[in-house]
Amino acid sequence: MQLKLFIDGQWRAPAEPATLPVINPATEEQIAAVAAGGWRDVDAAVSAARKAFTQWRNTTGAERAAYLRAIARAAQVRAEELAALSSRNNGKPLAEARIDISDAIATYDYYATLAEQLDARQNAPVTLAAAGFASATRLEPAGVVALIVPWNFPFVTTAWKVAPALAAGCTIVLKPSEITPLVELALGEIAASVGLPNGVLNIVNGTGTEVGAALCEHAGIDKISFTGSNRVGEHVMQTAATQIKSVSLELGGKSPMLVFEDCNLDQAVEWILGGIFFNCGQMCSATSRLLVQQSIAPQLLEKLKRATEGLKLGDAFDEGVTMGPLTSTTQLATVLRYIERGHAEGLTLLTGGKRCAELRRGYFVEPTIFVDVPTDSALWREEIFGPVLCVRTFATEAEAIALANDSDFGLAAGIITSDASRADRVARELEAGHIWINSLQVVFPETSWGGFKRSGIGRELGPWGLEAYLEVKHITRATG
Repeated sequence: MQLKLFIDGQWRAPAEPATLPVINPATEEQIAAVAAGGWRDVDAAVSAARKAFTQWRNTTGAERAAYLRAIARAAQVRAEELAALSSRNNGKPLAEARIDISDAIATYDYYATLAEQLDARQNAPVTLAAAGFASATRLEPAGVVALIVPWNFPFVTTAWKVAPALAAGCTIVLKPSEITPLVELALGEIAASVGLPNGVLNIVNGTGTEVGAALCEHAGIDKISFTGSNRVGEHVMQTAATQIKSVSLELGGKSPMLVFEDCNLDQAVEWILGGIFFNCGQMCSATSRLLVQQSIAPQLLEKLKRATEGLKLGDAFDEGVTMGPLTSTTQLATVLRYIERGHAEGLTLLTGGKRCAELRRGYFVEPTIFVDVPTDSALWREEIFGPVLCVRTFATEAEAIALANDSDFGLAAGIITSDASRADRVARELEAGHIWINSLQVVFPETSWGGFKRSGIGRELGPWGLEAYLEVKHITRATG
């Protein structure tokens, strides 16, 4: 596959020769080296996108939909290859990577449908209270957009941005994560294969300090959409503010899972495991704070401990593996630092608590559970982004809601109960952007993604994801 930069429909070497190593986190071996761009490459990509925008913005929604469906079909043909590429680069089990690719394909198809519907929404008349005037609404693309994507869900989180941006009529400069660029580069191959006009999608690999910063600072960028850490998100927002750029931010989380005494314990354990150990806990929506009603806590924790210790760690391609490694050596160090802090604070360890000794290679950490964690502990309040679960008990529904909402974040939450009325009541009270009731974390293209508080600004997916890349124009005229 191509390991260069994809600019103006061509694969190019960077202006200044530089590469980034790509590591398989299960083996710690280098599997590729990709070109690393800099300011001059970003400038070339932005120039190509600006040139392409003059024509792309004037295509119909139906024309753009045809390209989106073609991308979806091409990805479907290469689905198994893309999943394997993602697993080698990210480390997640192959079954999880297949879900990612399927979700991405569904996202391109969904926004193709919304693109088709855009044509009928243009020039919609506005009902005015005043006589003698007529007004109509136009929806126009935001312009050239910088899309900066994370390493935990390669290809799918990219689809969440690329698909609505293309549907809206925007042109794109995409910065993949320097940790997991391989499957994003395959998107460039797909775009070229379906005949997407040159310059509509540009892909520039590189570090955040080089490519990410250049994109945020470039005067030719009209909007920035960033998914990643709060620390970097704050910097993106500060930089964008100097030019009053539109910004969408999907940031961190410290999501709660509320388990009530009327639940099915075995089913609850399955949903708890999925909420914290899927993708090795590297999810902004991970339900890393477990709140359990006191009356069932001993039985639930016993079952949870046994199930957690039954998880099989290993390479993405090994049979029966249910949890892979952390994706980078940096993330490994971060997670181990939090675990060590838990030990230093004297927290009660239910299971796990160290690097996996059975696997001599790879960034593997035992799935870890601390119980009776104080609410002022860093492990309870800060996003760890790894397979570390913190547990507290509660006596009443009101206490559970208060504990759940006592957080700087508000991205997601889970509720497990057999009482439908209680589930609805609690869901209304929780301060979070997406709430699952008696379910794993299933995300559909039709529903929104984003959060309250420090979890970000704006929404992805659903019609809200498309609106994020549209500007509203009203044309008003006197009629008499």
